[in-house]
Amino acid sequence: MAMETATGDGKIFVGRGVYDGARLFREWFDGLTEVAKRGETAAYCFVAGNLIEILRTFDIPVTFPEINSLQTAFRHVSKNYLEEAEDYGYSPDICGYVKIGVAIQRRNGEHPMGWIPKPKLALLNNYCNTFLKWGEIWERTYDCPVVSLDYPMTRSAGEVARPGTDKFNYEKDYLKGQIQEVIEICERITGKKFDIDKFRQILTWSNEVNRGWKRVVELNKNKPAVFNALTDGTVYMGVANALRGTETGAKYFSDLVEELEYRVAHGIGALCKSVEGTIPMKQTFRLSLVGTPCFPSYSQFNDMFAKWGGVFVYSSYLGFASTGALTGYQYDIKDPLESYAEGQLIMHCSGTDSMFHESANLKRLGPEFGLDGVVFHPVKSCRTVSTGMADMRRVVSDDLGLSTLFIESDLVDPRVVAEAPMRNRIDAFFEGLISRRQQKQAASA
Repeated sequence: MAMETATGDGKIFVGRGVYDGARLFREWFDGLTEVAKRGETAAYCFVAGNLIEILRTFDIPVTFPEINSLQTAFRHVSKNYLEEAEDYGYSPDICGYVKIGVAIQRRNGEHPMGWIPKPKLALLNNYCNTFLKWGEIWERTYDCPVVSLDYPMTRSAGEVARPGTDKFNYEKDYLKGQIQEVIEICERITGKKFDIDKFRQILTWSNEVNRGWKRVVELNKNKPAVFNALTDGTVYMGVANALRGTETGAKYFSDLVEELEYRVAHGIGALCKSVEGTIPMKQTFRLSLVGTPCFPSYSQFNDMFAKWGGVFVYSSYLGFASTGALTGYQYDIKDPLESYAEGQLIMHCSGTDSMFHESANLKRLGPEFGLDGVVFHPVKSCRTVSTGMADMRRVVSDDLGLSTLFIESDLVDPRVVAEAPMRNRIDAFFEGLISRRQQKQAASA
């Protein structure tokens, strides 16, 4: 039976988060197209470590090159961009995000969702080694200011950024100095002075996004899970990245929490589309994804799990691709710059931990989310995300006793996505889960 998704006044409520998220994301891209058509520029920065609140204080539009690239895969045109960059001379082994970005540049910003402005400023960081090389391409192509931020990270699994310790304070001050340098550069290229009160207001809105994002993820510990982390979660995260530090983003997450809490209270789980309309998703097995989605075959990838009743209740992608915003860190508005440096340090460490030390995170998250299995998805285009997954899998299997699946494809390159072998391995994974569950039931009986 189809799920009713509207209230009496016709406004969408159950499912509102996905509907509004897609609309807001589309409007954000439309805004970038208008910037490009006016011949104006934007800041190029990555979803990780982007200092977007500083940029918003100077009214600098922001575009995220990784999002631009993955959207070409989501719209099934990434192959054209990849081949154009390779024809230009880039190796097939280079990050797919970078090659698509180069092709977008060679097309003067042409993109399936509109137009990408040229850069006024590029903000790089050490979240991924490829970021630094990608920034060199922008610098050569556009001769724009390029700033490389050096974020301190955790050095081993289990290491925690502890405010108040000498080490933490040293690293916070080191990062604060770099943030102040970015402010000075923004003042120079915009001709505006840094408005600390405007910055406070922007941080207030970011606090709402961070608080809401953390609550959203926590609510998925519920049974049934109220959203699918692979599909719905990616929409939510898109808004968290694109609209952090805005009143619109703050309201979106307030509304999203309201919707998901309503669904918890009324037992309404994650939804999916069928010939009958929007219906509750079958939830037989609770899974976590380590890695990124497969954007070239986005729906098909999810369907391979959904047909067995597999729902992704958590994903490391929600952590590292939102730079740890799901920590829920709250900036101190009374001391904004000091608190901003502290928050950036804490969230950045949390984000990188979701990439490099996810097995340690899963030791805590596995029981909390009631996981039945963990899917590891290394991709050809990103060695940073994929490195170490085989070892993580062994730890999760040995220490947590969870069933695991290791499948390889890509996040943007359809030429290395083989759906048939992938489907066979996924089917075998669920057959094993079913057998394991039956053996446990027989033993308890």
